[in-house]
Amino acid sequence: MNLTKKRRVFPFTAVIGQEEMKLALLLNVIDPRIGGVMIMGDRGTGKSTTIRALADLLPAIEVVKGDPYNSSPNDPDLQSQEVLEKIGEGNNLELDNKQVPMVDLPLGATEDRLCGTIDIEKALSEGIKAFEPGLLAKANRGLLYVDEVNLLDDHLVDVLLDSAASGWNTVEREGVSVRHPARFVLIGSGNPEEGELRPQLLDRFGMSVEVKTVRDADLRVKVVDQRTSFDNDPEAFTNEMNEKQAELQAKVVEAQKNLSKVKIDDDLRLNISAICGELDVDGLRGDIVTNRSAKAIAAFEGRDEVSDEDIARVITCSLRHRLRKDPLEQVDSGEKVIKAFCKVFEIEEKENLSKFQLAINED
Repeated sequence: MNLTKKRRVFPFTAVIGQEEMKLALLLNVIDPRIGGVMIMGDRGTGKSTTIRALADLLPAIEVVKGDPYNSSPNDPDLQSQEVLEKIGEGNNLELDNKQVPMVDLPLGATEDRLCGTIDIEKALSEGIKAFEPGLLAKANRGLLYVDEVNLLDDHLVDVLLDSAASGWNTVEREGVSVRHPARFVLIGSGNPEEGELRPQLLDRFGMSVEVKTVRDADLRVKVVDQRTSFDNDPEAFTNEMNEKQAELQAKVVEAQKNLSKVKIDDDLRLNISAICGELDVDGLRGDIVTNRSAKAIAAFEGRDEVSDEDIARVITCSLRHRLRKDPLEQVDSGEKVIKAFCKVFEIEEKENLSKFQLAINED
């Protein structure tokens, strides 16, 4: 029995508002192949709090004990070379349960800190690959969070996105090469006032969410009261939320199990691609992400078929960051996506706009 006292984290189910952000995070946990989330918005809107709460919400994972890569005991794509060699030699693996890793990438991080380093002197003198794992190794099978990602060096963003897309990290120094699994959900956040990501990098994030400061006075008071209650007595506040947390955790786990059973009708797939064509979206990432997100939300709701409402709830955050920006145009990118959706699905925009916006903000 593990008696280590865990640091209290603000519960995910206690986060008020920001429904689109919470939904995007949950969908990426259900299907990490969606490709991560970029969260842009004002300072102090709960971005970091919600992301850390997500990691705390998820159930523990089974890992090979002592392995620095959080290797899975049964999935070769999530196993380090050392674990694969042990299995090949017929050795029994000692297992352990571990909280889903949540890794913060500091702005000043170097490439060696991110990817890991090879001790060349030891490698040449002793003939062994002396590798010091980096943050990508620690993030395997977990979440990698980059706050102020728009201020991160472009080269490091490239490395991050390549690893997130391939699920592997390769480090090469002086002819010595080390490769290890690095499959994680990449989450970036930032304030658009401090600069934007290059479009080709932004496109590599599966989903993009815009969060805004709550303006309603009653809701602001409620947020302040929630946070004050947590700060005054974290244990009591967390205990109050235990039932809701357990329910949501069970729902996510069930969705992960049932995701492969979810089907999407050919007509809906054609409509998704028609919307992407209508919006002049470059490449096919928008089509792929929207399909995957719609399946994930259907699984989350306990259904095995995607509906047009599922697509309505995910298409804005799947496509808004892929649109070509005209600096002289005043129309919000999210509104463009809504108009294209209404046109392709033959919905009367004025009559159904409020229903559509409600659909993307539901829990």
